[in-house]
Amino acid sequence: MTTSVDNSQRIAAKVAGIAGILGFILVVFGNYVLLDPLIVPRNAVETAHNILAQQTQFRLALACFITYGIGGIVLLTALYVIFAPVNRGLALAGALFRLVFVMLWLVAPLNSLGALRLLGNSTYLQVFESERLQALARAQIAASFDDYYVGLPFFGLAATVCAWLWLKSGYIPRGLSIFGVIASAWCVICAFIYLIFPDFNKIVNDYIFDSPMALFELVLSFWLLFIGLRPIAPIQSQAGIA
Repeated sequence: MTTSVDNSQRIAAKVAGIAGILGFILVVFGNYVLLDPLIVPRNAVETAHNILAQQTQFRLALACFITYGIGGIVLLTALYVIFAPVNRGLALAGALFRLVFVMLWLVAPLNSLGALRLLGNSTYLQVFESERLQALARAQIAASFDDYYVGLPFFGLAATVCAWLWLKSGYIPRGLSIFGVIASAWCVICAFIYLIFPDFNKIVNDYIFDSPMALFELVLSFWLLFIGLRPIAPIQSQAGIA
């Protein structure tokens, strides 16, 4: 266990805090302010009309999601810098888990752009009926949710590994670290159960899968940005070794 915090770790903590907060804002704004008002459940025709009428809003939502992906790469890099002195192997595992999640996350904008292309006026699309194209476009958008839930176990595993490293390092309060381990492990379990039993969300609301983990990461981001890392006192380190 490390007994001190160097300057690169302090800078990385600030970067991680900023990336975490901005990422949360981008996801909430992109999903609930920009995209959700355009999606009409179980109605492909109305959804298509909304998207075509508000293409700029739709594309801005995609830009938010792409920027979130970029922020995810910045975040995993900063976390690796923080945790490498604690346990390089686990730090690398956490970074790779989060990288897989980011890659799957970025498939969603590609699906959405594919949906927008299906709703366009290209001549090669005129051989299909408009209703069929609208249904295909809606299916493309729905596939974005599949991308997220396939990536969610990787996100949960990344957060679980990092929460464990927070707990072992003592860089943040112990109670917050323990909550992070439990919330992240819960997300992993729920994600796997949901992938196997898709009706699981009728028993446990799918918002509850990742909300505790998201709350942990948000609180952690504010902590890192405004308070930073707590160095381990030498006496604590000696007690841990003993």
